[in-house]
Amino acid sequence: MKKMIILRSETDTIKLAEEIAPTLKKGDIIALFGELGTGKTFFTKHLCSFLGVRENVSSPSYVLMNEYAGKFPIYHLDLYRLEAEEEVLELGIHEFLDQGLTIIEWPELAKNILQGRTISIFFSFEDGFRKVEIDS
Repeated sequence: MKKMIILRSETDTIKLAEEIAPTLKKGDIIALFGELGTGKTFFTKHLCSFLGVRENVSSPSYVLMNEYAGKFPIYHLDLYRLEAEEEVLELGIHEFLDQGLTIIEWPELAKNILQGRTISIFFSFEDGFRKVEIDS
């Protein structure tokens, strides 16, 4: 099912995270697409807070993966700097996909690896606002 939403403010992004959080369960995958600065990490930060994460959620751009404790384990990956699917596999992704919620920014290299329920969220700018398309 596809759904399109215009995010006119940061509050709208926070509300989106709040709406999605209760629908998530262990083993789900969220694939976040979009150019730099479209709000992927901001969304993730608030989504994690609605899932009980109390620590600071930040972009794993340089460390590639952060793990957080919340309602269930949350694995936050950023694949921007990787160049091949083999590098994604080297992160041990198969070992944790069913252990908690996996959130992947820049998931293009992982598309052949992802199993389970994947919610794809596409962030973009349109007419001065952020737009998201959710495909679940």
